[in-house]
Amino acid sequence: MEELKTLLFDIQPFSVHDGPGSRTNVFFVGCPLFCKWCANPEGFGSRKHLMFAESVCKYEDGCNVCKNICPYDSISYDEKGKPSVNWKKCIKCTTFECSTICPNNVFKVCGKEYTVAELYKMLLRDAQSWSAGGGVTFTGGECTMHYDFLLAILKKCKAGLIHTAIETCAYCPTDHFLELFKYINFAFIDIKNMDDERHKEGTGVSNKLILHNIEEVVKSDWHGRLVLRQPTIHDYNDSDENAKKIVAFMKKNGLFEINLLKFHRYGQTKWEQLGKTYEYADKGDMTQERMLELQTMYLNEGIAAYIGDDTPF
Repeated sequence: MEELKTLLFDIQPFSVHDGPGSRTNVFFVGCPLFCKWCANPEGFGSRKHLMFAESVCKYEDGCNVCKNICPYDSISYDEKGKPSVNWKKCIKCTTFECSTICPNNVFKVCGKEYTVAELYKMLLRDAQSWSAGGGVTFTGGECTMHYDFLLAILKKCKAGLIHTAIETCAYCPTDHFLELFKYINFAFIDIKNMDDERHKEGTGVSNKLILHNIEEVVKSDWHGRLVLRQPTIHDYNDSDENAKKIVAFMKKNGLFEINLLKFHRYGQTKWEQLGKTYEYADKGDMTQERMLELQTMYLNEGIAAYIGDDTPF
């Protein structure tokens, strides 16, 4: 039987904001949502793809090592020798010759294939740095899209007594979701917008399956810790009305913790390096005053609301 493999775009040790203790974050390629503000757009798609860091190119120093290297002729140059990428041509590439020759990492391949055994070996390597309560957090992209692989690595972690956490949009088949949660100790689940049409506008998909999966986990015999998480974005989901709907949903399902993440633009450069338009370049900003107002709304309803990295572990 062929060994399971999957695509990851990063493995990040020494993380302290994505679950208890110090952790290793594992980022999966692929997501069923297309959030317009996404901080990890390199997780989009289902295959390896290129990132082009134009700002670090040394063309002004006369570097032209990438000239004529692309078999699809997707790299062109202006009169000064400055390169640019034709993304419609680049999408055909599977060999990424440009990334192997550039000494400045202007061209970077996003996505590396791992087997379950290879990933587990890396987790064991990091284990000595986790401290008490630490472990691994599976994120992305959307890790639940890789159901067979994720289930296999979760089972190995459980057998090895490794604490497991997940950051998920919860948009996956319910039976898959419930099976995965049998091997998860801690979960952050995103809840972008309670209005279905607004959710579609911002993410490209309905929120009905997401809310259903949260309800089903709560009704199951899962005994882990669940914290809802909202990327809080001005004029998208920062209204009192949306907060009241989330409060009602949480109370209905016996949930009592939410993490309000203040909108940021950390992912903008990555959107540009992928040749994509970042729609939130000049909108979405949240004031700290408004974040505190939303927090107070939850606290007044008996719900623990944490802003940013203040979630206690």
